Amino acid sequence: MHSAKTVAFHTLGCKLNYSETSSISRLMEREGFEKKEFTDVADVYVINTCSVTDNADKECRQLVRRIQRKAPESVVVITGCYAQLKPKEIADIPGVDLVLGAAEKFNIVKHIRELSKNDTARICSCDIEEVTGFHSSYSINDRTRTFLKVQDGCDYTCSFCTIPMARGKSRSATIDAVVEDARSLAASGAKEIVLTGINLGDFGKGPDGNASAAINGRAENFYRLIQELDQVEGIERFRISSIEPNLLGNEIIEFVANSKRFMPHFHIPLQSGSNAVLGAMRRRYKRELYADRVGLIKTLMPHCCIGVDVIVGFPGETDAHFQETYDFLHQLDVSYFHVFTYSERANTHALSIEPVIPIPVRNDRNKILRNLSYMKMQYFEQQHTGQTRNVLFENHNKNGMMEGYTDNYIRIATPHRPEWENQVIEWNL
Repeated sequence: MHSAKTVAFHTLGCKLNYSETSSISRLMEREGFEKKEFTDVADVYVINTCSVTDNADKECRQLVRRIQRKAPESVVVITGCYAQLKPKEIADIPGVDLVLGAAEKFNIVKHIRELSKNDTARICSCDIEEVTGFHSSYSINDRTRTFLKVQDGCDYTCSFCTIPMARGKSRSATIDAVVEDARSLAASGAKEIVLTGINLGDFGKGPDGNASAAINGRAENFYRLIQELDQVEGIERFRISSIEPNLLGNEIIEFVANSKRFMPHFHIPLQSGSNAVLGAMRRRYKRELYADRVGLIKTLMPHCCIGVDVIVGFPGETDAHFQETYDFLHQLDVSYFHVFTYSERANTHALSIEPVIPIPVRNDRNKILRNLSYMKMQYFEQQHTGQTRNVLFENHNKNGMMEGYTDNYIRIATPHRPEWENQVIEWNL
């Protein structure tokens, strides 16, 4: 494939995947590829996969089948976490031509140029231990808000998680490189940057994942990063996408509380409100630490929005354990949850834990917590009724309406006004 071609992208999974897809897209456009919508017919389709749940695996297969029906002569490239974890399984999916592991996704153009459509999928992968280096990525599909990747990989060994196997050791950009990206994004018109990573609070490991990066004799860390970003002119808002409670130190919370640019909004994974289950999950904290973090945030920023990740149906989670989680979340001053139903993943320690929770029980628990999350968000929004807060409106006109978010992440919808696009507007809630 040597002449210019059309390419379409689809992303499964997290914000980090979206930032990487966007960067791969720009890379291919610079090499002469013309970008198309995924619903269009294109010469090349790139699917950036996730493998956190079975649904992500299934969705990848469904997307390939859809492409086969629509454009059987097109080249199908699969990359991302699923591609690193199970390259042979993906290569066996009819219609897949190229499987790129973690080390090769940013070499996509070279691999496509060398490819010809044939019956055997080509796998370009390596052992995850060999994956080093850090590739800066950010999404700019919407000028209003961009997701900026500053960290990749994870050194934790949570018993349910395959991400360290899919993305390798924790490693980061340098602070100088992140600040340079932020300035470029400001120049492009972006008003809000969401900092993303696999284990964001672990920022500061060198690109090789081993030595801690040190500039001017001072070790780099997440606290120093946000201090430097707070000085970047042109970016009105920064958000911290997700940070482990054990890495969310007092100094970070206090800094956000006093910053004009970092928004009063945290997303802090909990996973379970039962210490017994947290231990089985190999999490690095107990519920008491989590409650302490939430307490300090709410003391310094009563208006702060706090999101929570929770897993239900983990092996060995009894009715009593689940009730502990429910009661803990019910009394905790948080704003919303992302509820995940536990999904068995190959080569994880959790597969050896018993008893296995029946699927219907997992689904019931998911529904119960989603209902509680809805009530939490309703209550959080009601607490701010009558207040005036700043809203950054997005560029999209959706059936005559536009949307935006307050500084503390309350979603606002209003009739579309072009002059409000990508602008911060004072809003009476």
